[in-house]
Amino acid sequence: MLRPASPSRRPGLRRRAALLLALSLAGAAGAVQAAWPDKPIRIVVTFAAGGASDIVAREIATPLGKVLGQPVIVDNKPGAGGTIGGAEVARSAPDGYTLLLSNSTPLSIGPFTLAKPPYDPVKQFTHVAMLGVAPVLVMANPQAGMATLKDLPKVAAAAKGGMSFGSGGPGSIGQIVGEMVKVDMKLDMTHVPYRGGAPMTTDLVAGQIPLGIDVITAYVPMLKTGQLKGLAVTSRTRSPLAPDVPTVVELGYPDLVADNYFGVSAPAGLPKDITDKLAAALNEVAAQPAIVKRFEELGITPMKLNGEAFAGFVGKQVNDWAPAIKAANLQKP
Repeated sequence: MLRPASPSRRPGLRRRAALLLALSLAGAAGAVQAAWPDKPIRIVVTFAAGGASDIVAREIATPLGKVLGQPVIVDNKPGAGGTIGGAEVARSAPDGYTLLLSNSTPLSIGPFTLAKPPYDPVKQFTHVAMLGVAPVLVMANPQAGMATLKDLPKVAAAAKGGMSFGSGGPGSIGQIVGEMVKVDMKLDMTHVPYRGGAPMTTDLVAGQIPLGIDVITAYVPMLKTGQLKGLAVTSRTRSPLAPDVPTVVELGYPDLVADNYFGVSAPAGLPKDITDKLAAALNEVAAQPAIVKRFEELGITPMKLNGEAFAGFVGKQVNDWAPAIKAANLQKP
């Protein structure tokens, strides 16, 4: 016959039971964390479909999903200089299921065009891995009468109704470079913002606007077919994809050098094991021959920076772009 535990033994039994429960819960939590990912992952792109960031996100999504064992879905959240999508990611749970296709606009430019930035691009993100950089392209409709960027002042002076230039949106790197061109060349130009590079391109090819400025990535095919005329690239050396397009340095405008970067970031506080696993997966994808070739086709120069090195790069970009944003008077109330 079993006897009930004596009063003196019950506290010890309770302590042992509590310890076993704590150990089991800790084990369960560890198992959940170790299982990442166990559902689809979303990459937020801060521009409309068809632009440079969207192309990069879609190129890496399928192979990244295969490496991680879960589907990777691209979710376009354009608007407000990339800050709509950026703010959504910054507010998301740091669980590895909501990521940002990070680049200059939502991190280094967009937040600072607003009087009250909706997030801190350094402190409110875990910057996981940088994939590469690409120059900005200043391009024109072939009928606009420009061979290189040096022809812009003459054409702008003769333009009836004033000169305009299009970009992928307010606060985009295209707008910032355009404003820098205005200041550097002492031009009077009107910015025409679009909801991404694709709709801007449609109007540029149709002649609705004479000039467009955006990351080179999406425009190489149209340069080759003659639908667009490349006036300059904002890099120190010519792009191998557009070897006939001169650099801003060659043309005598070294202050216009500007590269856009592509990477993947997550909300601040992403656990280190998930960060490391995701970075390793991204590095593996970026090294795949098909992706290397595709990036070359898109004018993207590979640049591998993980964790703190990538965060440091973002911080430097923030500091570098701040004077340009202020000089161009782009901050909104």
